[in-house]
Amino acid sequence: MKIEQLYTGCLAQGAYYIESDGEVAIIDPLREIQQYVDKAKANNANIKYILETHFHADFVSGHVDLAKQTGATIVFGPGASTDYKIHTATDGEELKLGKVTLKVLHTPGHTLESATYLLKDENGKDHAIFSGDTLFLGDVGRPDLAIKSDLTKEDLAGMLFDSLRNKIMPLADDVIVYPAHGAGSACGKNLSKETVGILGEQKQTNYALRADMTKAEFIKEVLDGIAPPPQYFAKNAMMNKMGYDTFETVLKTGNVPLNPNEFEALAYHESALVLDVRTQADFIKAHIPNSIFIGLNGGFAPWVGALIKDIKQPIVLVVPEGKSEEAVTRLSRVGYDNTLGYLNGGIEAWKAAGKDIDTLESVTVDEFAKRAKSETLNILDVRKDGEYVSSHIVDAQHLSLDLINEKMNEVSKDKTYYVHCAGGYRSVIAASILKARGFHNLIDVDGGFAAIKQTDIETTDFVCPTTL
Repeated sequence: MKIEQLYTGCLAQGAYYIESDGEVAIIDPLREIQQYVDKAKANNANIKYILETHFHADFVSGHVDLAKQTGATIVFGPGASTDYKIHTATDGEELKLGKVTLKVLHTPGHTLESATYLLKDENGKDHAIFSGDTLFLGDVGRPDLAIKSDLTKEDLAGMLFDSLRNKIMPLADDVIVYPAHGAGSACGKNLSKETVGILGEQKQTNYALRADMTKAEFIKEVLDGIAPPPQYFAKNAMMNKMGYDTFETVLKTGNVPLNPNEFEALAYHESALVLDVRTQADFIKAHIPNSIFIGLNGGFAPWVGALIKDIKQPIVLVVPEGKSEEAVTRLSRVGYDNTLGYLNGGIEAWKAAGKDIDTLESVTVDEFAKRAKSETLNILDVRKDGEYVSSHIVDAQHLSLDLINEKMNEVSKDKTYYVHCAGGYRSVIAASILKARGFHNLIDVDGGFAAIKQTDIETTDFVCPTTL
C-alpha cells in the first residue's frame, strides 16, 4: 500500500494518490491531471477510482478530465447529482482497491454530499481517513456552502456535529487524518499548518471535537467569526457539479504569445482585463495603465477569485519570462478559463513599441515614518478585519482588500493615501485596483505593517477585556 499527499500551497489543498497491487485511487485531484496519470504509469498501475469528498467550492477539481483520459470511475458521496457520469456511493459502501478497502462514510455538514473515505489496510485494520472538508487539523469545514439548499447554515452545522460524533470520533485514536486543506484555506477559520495528523490528537486539541460539547455549543462555536465565503466559491462548486472545458483546451487558448499591438487590441477594444502577475516591485516600477496586479508569488488564485467578479472575464496576462503556462494553469484551478494570451516580451516589448506605461509611487517605511512625524497623513490599511483589530496605526482608515470593490466609495479621489498591508503584496493589489478606477494619489508603503511596527509610529493593540 502506498499513500502520497500531493499538496498545493497556493490553494492550501491536498490531493491524494493511493496505490495497492497495481490499482490506484486519486482523491480530490487538481485541474491539471497529467501528474496523476504519469505517476500511475511510472508505477505500472492503473487509476481505478477518482474519489471526490464533496463538490469543492475553492477550486475546480480535475475529476472530469481524469475520468475521460483514464476510464476511472468518479465516486461522490450519497445524494450527489451531476451532469456527467458518476457512481453515487451509499453510506458504508466498500470499494476494493487492490488489497485494501476504502469505506464510504457519509459525513454531511460542510455540504450535503460530503463523504469521508476510511482506508482499511490489507489486514482489514482502519488505517486512515481522507476527511475532505469535514475534519481539518485544528478545525472543521464551514457549514455554509451547500449548493442550492433550503437548509440554513445552522441546520448544516447540526448535521456536521452528528457526522463527527457518529462517524469519525468513534474511530481509533491511531487512525491517520488526511484532510483536504491546511492553513490558508478559506474553507475553515482555524486550520493548522500541519497537513497530516492523528485522530487521537484531534480529539484532544480540536475545539470542535470536545467530548463534553453540546450540539448547541458546537453550532455556536463553528459559526462564530466565520467570514462570508469568497464570491467565486459558488461558481467553482457549480463547475465541479456540471463539468467544464478540458484543461488542455484552456491551456491551448490561454498560453498564446501576443505582440504589443495584438495585446492592446484585446485589452482596449475587446474588454479584456490586463492582469499583471509579476512581482510587486516590478509592477511598481512600470506597468500597463489600468492593469490589475495580483502576483504569482503570493496567494494568487484565491485573490483572483475574490477580486475578479466575473469568472468568464476575458483576461490577458503580463507575466515574468517563462511563467505564462503557470499563470494560465493557476487561473484555471479556480475556474478562470477565459485567458486570451500573454504579452510576448513583457513590459520591455511594450515600451519598445512606444506604448504608455504607468508607475506606482512607493516609499520605504523609514520615509513613511519621517513624513508621518511632520504632517498628517491619510493612511489606508487593507489588511483583513482581524489583522486590523489586533493592531493598527492610530487613525488609519481600514478597507479590507476582500471588500475593496464593494466599499471603494469610502475612499476619496481628492486625497493622497499611503496604502499598506502586512508585508507589501496586498497593498499593491489594492493600489492597482484603485488606480484602475481613477484613484491616482496613492503611495505604497514598502514592507507593510510588519516593518511599520519596528518604527516609532503610534499603533494601537487589541486588549482582551477581563472580567472582574
